[in-house]
Amino acid sequence: MQTLEEHCWSCSCTRGRDKKVSTWLPQRVGKAMSSLNSLLSLAYRTLASSEGRSLIRRSLVLFSVGAFLALVLNLLQVQRNVTLFPEEVIATIFSSAWWVPPCCGTAAAVVGLLYPCIDSRLGEPHKFKREWASVMRCIAVFVGINHASAKLDFANNVQLSLTLAALSLGLWWTFDRSRSGLGLGITIAFLATLITQFLVYNGVYQYTSPDFLYIRSWLPCIFFSGGVTVGNIGRQLAMGSSEKTHSD
Repeated sequence: MQTLEEHCWSCSCTRGRDKKVSTWLPQRVGKAMSSLNSLLSLAYRTLASSEGRSLIRRSLVLFSVGAFLALVLNLLQVQRNVTLFPEEVIATIFSSAWWVPPCCGTAAAVVGLLYPCIDSRLGEPHKFKREWASVMRCIAVFVGINHASAKLDFANNVQLSLTLAALSLGLWWTFDRSRSGLGLGITIAFLATLITQFLVYNGVYQYTSPDFLYIRSWLPCIFFSGGVTVGNIGRQLAMGSSEKTHSD
């Protein structure tokens, strides 16, 4: 008799737990679906707004600029045998690996959107030389620095690295002069150098005569000046978009 009572008690407890599980799971699924629906609605409203459309346009422009500059500047490095890619990954367009333009375009979009975002977060809108003529001169100087890294012949890479470092700092001082621009440029140079070291270490491509682990010692200078240049483009695009929004 006692065994029968224990059996009935255990059955009722089991049914109670099953009932709780059966009601808890649909509730959790319903809450998750409701949260997902709210998130999608918010994303749709953001993209449908003028700010969302402006963000998409700026991203596309920055991606295109980054991909184009990557093709042109990588061509200089390949022609001078500074950068070597495996033959099986070389594409016909500008003798570049297929993944270089999309990767550089994506990086340019992220960096170009990050600069004005950091400026707004710090409450220090960048107003120094905010016109497209200055931005175009900055791009020309950046291309010249990259061209110098492939064309100039120095006694050793240390002299070339010091020269390019001075030119890169000169580019920042001439076209930026902001603490946020300097800090972001250094951070971008550091992260990009680490990624490049990793790619070269794994045999994705290589540099001739490496003197800074697996890469050339002047490469961080190129990344720094490139970050400052793309940041100026992003700032100018953001300023033009905000002025258009206010006028509308």
